[in-house]
Amino acid sequence: MNKQFEKKELKKKSENLSDWYTDVILKATIADYAPVKGCMVIRPYGYALWESVQEALNRMMRTAGIENAYFPLFIPMSLLEKEKEHVAGFSPELAVVTIGGGEKLKDPLVVRPTSETVMYDMYAKWVHSWRDLPVLINQWNNVVRWEKRTYLFLRTTEFLWQEGHTAHETEKEAMEMVMQALDWYRQVYEDYFAMPVVMGRKSESEKFAGAKTTFSVEALMPDGKALQGGTSHNLGQNFSKSFEISFQSREGTSEFVWQTSFGFSTRSLGGLFLTHGDDSGLVLPPKIASIQAVIIPIFKNEQDNEQLIAYCGEVRDALVGQGIRTRLDDRDSQSVGRKFNEWEVKGVPVRLEIGRKEMEDRSVTIARRDTGQKSVVERKEMLPEIEKVLEDIQKSLFANATKHLTDNTHEASTFAEFEEIMKTTRGFIRAFWCEEEPCEAAIKEKTKAATRCLPLNAQEEKGECVHCGKPATHRWLFGQSY
Repeated sequence: MNKQFEKKELKKKSENLSDWYTDVILKATIADYAPVKGCMVIRPYGYALWESVQEALNRMMRTAGIENAYFPLFIPMSLLEKEKEHVAGFSPELAVVTIGGGEKLKDPLVVRPTSETVMYDMYAKWVHSWRDLPVLINQWNNVVRWEKRTYLFLRTTEFLWQEGHTAHETEKEAMEMVMQALDWYRQVYEDYFAMPVVMGRKSESEKFAGAKTTFSVEALMPDGKALQGGTSHNLGQNFSKSFEISFQSREGTSEFVWQTSFGFSTRSLGGLFLTHGDDSGLVLPPKIASIQAVIIPIFKNEQDNEQLIAYCGEVRDALVGQGIRTRLDDRDSQSVGRKFNEWEVKGVPVRLEIGRKEMEDRSVTIARRDTGQKSVVERKEMLPEIEKVLEDIQKSLFANATKHLTDNTHEASTFAEFEEIMKTTRGFIRAFWCEEEPCEAAIKEKTKAATRCLPLNAQEEKGECVHCGKPATHRWLFGQSY
């Protein structure tokens, strides 16, 4: 007997978040451990979520004229070393191929940690005049960063992401793209994942290696830890000078292009699972769920089967015709109770229960995954009611997550207050910081809290650094990260 979906076997989120997280990902068939240490297999149910992210971001990027392309997995070490700050930042995480075809390679190949260097070598070939600009390219790919400690989705040696890379005539145009990409990420989190985020600028020590400025979206998890949900970088002319990406300007002078890069990875799905799940399994927001409604026939005897399945098929076709992503679970190999448990663990937003009574009354029973609330509606009222329920679930999940963010964002005026918060509830901490790296490092060493970002809406103020007491002009956001 397959006991995979028995509730008693699922660890409780309320008792041990870490154990629950791993358990629910495995049992919900989101992903599984790969035979390669530090890597995972994303199963179809989990990959469908990533496809939804791809569809959403592709729609957004197309509005800015960004096109998808693909560049090699392998990067010659000589190319990577053209931008010294960049290679220094990634050096501990690099996977390097030194033998190919049984022979030692003269120029070792780095397995792609990010694609700036291999892409910009090509940009130098393609860009000659201002007429060749802007270059607006994105790619969906896998990257490898050799992690010492791994955690499904949140930190893996290999992960999937999108990385956009653009080149512009002016820094103003580049910065507009940087902020646009950042807002796309905010939209994915808030509009699709039902997760509020804080948008802000990273500190000098936390910025992307080789960037002039880095911006990020930051989310807060149920255990009070922070998740960097996506980053967008103003690369300035650092890479264009290293790779000689120059163009003849409108005035006839030779200029270096201004560049950006921005990335959003499968790490985001880990944040999604952590944010909304409960003791019974995942809770997926309707806008991102690959299955928004599952129909479960409830058989009493074999003579009902044919008629009941036919009625369930009518309901499914009506929902699909309305654009609601629907699955009819008519498997006879699983009991009704086991099906309930399975789809509950998988986090499908709405369950439709249809038995003989519903069939005879031309009705359906609607069960919400987030609250467990059930209601019976007539078949003719079903479509508007389910659309209303799905919309309400999306709003409710966002409201709950927003309340968690608000309730767990603290102010600290002294370092003693700062330390006490990190010892107890954790969460985000707003505090003055002098913006000196030794002070930042000392705070992290003592509390595990790093600077997350300077929020975009942060006002200039007069204050004293929470750690060293030196003059400070802004309250930064701190938190312990995954």
